[in-house]
Amino acid sequence: MDWNIAIILVVSGIVVGIINTLAGGGSIITMTMFMALGLPINIANGTNRIAVLMQNLTATLTFIRKKMLNLRQGLMLSLPVIVGNIAGSLLATQINQTIFKICFGAILVVILFYLIFDNRIKIREGHNFAIKPWHYLWFLIIGFYGGYIYVGIGYLILAITLWSMRMDIVTANVIKGFVILIATPFSLAVFMFSGQCDYLFGLLHGAGNIIGSFFASYYAVHWGKGFIKVFMAFIVSVCFADLVGWISLNDLFFSLMHIGK
Repeated sequence: MDWNIAIILVVSGIVVGIINTLAGGGSIITMTMFMALGLPINIANGTNRIAVLMQNLTATLTFIRKKMLNLRQGLMLSLPVIVGNIAGSLLATQINQTIFKICFGAILVVILFYLIFDNRIKIREGHNFAIKPWHYLWFLIIGFYGGYIYVGIGYLILAITLWSMRMDIVTANVIKGFVILIATPFSLAVFMFSGQCDYLFGLLHGAGNIIGSFFASYYAVHWGKGFIKVFMAFIVSVCFADLVGWISLNDLFFSLMHIGK
């Protein structure tokens, strides 16, 4: 591997780690980059799980140290995600991209409106929250989707935790990272068994994810809900603009890749 590719993997990993820890959608960058560097889409999909695992482990350990995670309730929500993750990872058919984009775009709009118009959000460290029976069904479906393609799972979790479970932004992000951490090893094992992982790519990108995730999870405590609301609103807006074709993150990435060539 050329040194410049290694640098790209680490630096992009830092950016993705920050985005995924405070909001979500960073795996869009990861998948685009992996494929641009020559990985087939199925290998890119599997390799992404390595970085995801490393990133969420770092964020979760930091949040636990800051006493921002309710472990018991986090584990309760993780169980249906694990089941869904395994089933989704074993799926051998292709997702309908048009339906995916419509659903993903709808989720982004819901989250964006919630961030802008809901002023009742409060921050309570590791507070209890009500888990209803239908929440387990939602998390089972989210786990299934995440096991298959993963991209956007963070926004799906945020949509349920913010909109239906009425969590505050900080707690929703903490739960999101913990649930993904617990479920991802099962999904990763399926891809590893199928030989669909590039370990060097995954570990280098994951190293950057660790740096970005530690930075974001540590400073998120000090920046508070105001910064996180603005940051999430910005990321959600950019992802939505890319989905509807107003901008192209793919073209931007390729342009950056070819600077200096």
